[in-house]
Amino acid sequence: MSRPPFPPFTEESARQKVRMAEDAWNARDPDRVVLAYTEDTFWRNRSEFLRGRGEIHAFLTRKWQRENDYRLIKSLWAFTGNRIAVRFAYEWHDDAGQWFRSYGNENWQFTEAGLMAERHASINDVPIQADERLFHWPSGPRPEDVAPPPGLF
Repeated sequence: MSRPPFPPFTEESARQKVRMAEDAWNARDPDRVVLAYTEDTFWRNRSEFLRGRGEIHAFLTRKWQRENDYRLIKSLWAFTGNRIAVRFAYEWHDDAGQWFRSYGNENWQFTEAGLMAERHASINDVPIQADERLFHWPSGPRPEDVAPPPGLF
């Protein structure tokens, strides 16, 4: 199995990889998202350490059951060879209706086949009021004409 674009990354192919990841995560479909990772992928997500597609699938299922009305924007930070660094922000609310904006950084490492072998994510959650939300597009991938708000990253 492979997932283009393949390393070594150019700026264009790294941006394409980042946007593909953003679109997949905004679809909130664990079955689809896990296919971008190797069978034995390793993740550090906040304080959780996960190994393999099965653990990733279970994690994403829990995540999107808890984080309602999830909307995500990813931005390329840096790239070299088979690695990409990403900044991101996403908004969501819990079952009590409290909104959050979560900010973070990810470091990705890919195989020659373009599958992600490692993902290291550091994330902080900031409570916000509903009227402070910045991401208002319909559920699913961010429309092409919706740019990240100025000053977000």
